[in-house]
Amino acid sequence: MSLDPVQSAAAEQFGRQSHRYGKAHILADVSDVIAALNRINLPSPARVLDVATGAGHTGLHCASLGRDVTCADIAQPMLDRVNEAAQERGIKIVTRLHPAESMPYPDATYDLVTSRVAPHHFSSPESFVQEAARVLKRGGYLLVIDGSIEDGDAVAEEWSHRVETLRDPSHHRFLSPAKWSALCSAAGLQPQHAVLEPLKMPDLEWYFDTANTSPVNREAILELVRNAPVEAQRQFNISEENGKITWWWRRLTLIAAKPIDLRQSPP
Repeated sequence: MSLDPVQSAAAEQFGRQSHRYGKAHILADVSDVIAALNRINLPSPARVLDVATGAGHTGLHCASLGRDVTCADIAQPMLDRVNEAAQERGIKIVTRLHPAESMPYPDATYDLVTSRVAPHHFSSPESFVQEAARVLKRGGYLLVIDGSIEDGDAVAEEWSHRVETLRDPSHHRFLSPAKWSALCSAAGLQPQHAVLEPLKMPDLEWYFDTANTSPVNREAILELVRNAPVEAQRQFNISEENGKITWWWRRLTLIAAKPIDLRQSPP
């Protein structure tokens, strides 16, 4: 598997930290996935591809609903965790090792492609969306749930990028709702739903531990937090509770559909 530098960093980081993404992780709460799936009309049975599956929370939930699910990731240790969880729950899935930007599946294979709290690690979100559009059947859907920032807030976006890159070197970039929608439209998908919602993070130390952030980088981030611009303070609601630094992630839920009629596709 040939990887570019961003992909290699993600494979190394999540291979090393895979043990932190199990039942106790914040992503084990799939209420956001449930809410999004309520907006999507899938056939029965439906084939689902969960890209950059991590510990498999999204894919396992879809499989529990009777979907035919493939969980894909760039890090084999993550896929090992997914297989372990599937066996524990008596759920049948398939796992595949590959980057999000290159999918080894024929055209029009899946009814739904999902990626949750992972695309900010992708070296090319554009290639991911194009690949997702290719492997989707007509009438299928792309569901992206990820950290994001408000459209047009360059100051908060740059501050967030510096924090995230220091915390986790495999971080690449958060994209705003408008940028995600533009990528979907360019790939022939029709954006149907793009909403930002606040998600309170446990605290900054938990966030550090999840990524195994180095002591030097932790101190650099704390300095950035202490001197956060007004725009970042407003967008992420940075505060202190019981001696711990807390903030609210901006979580994007985006749903885009692949038109059934070729004439509906963008030129």
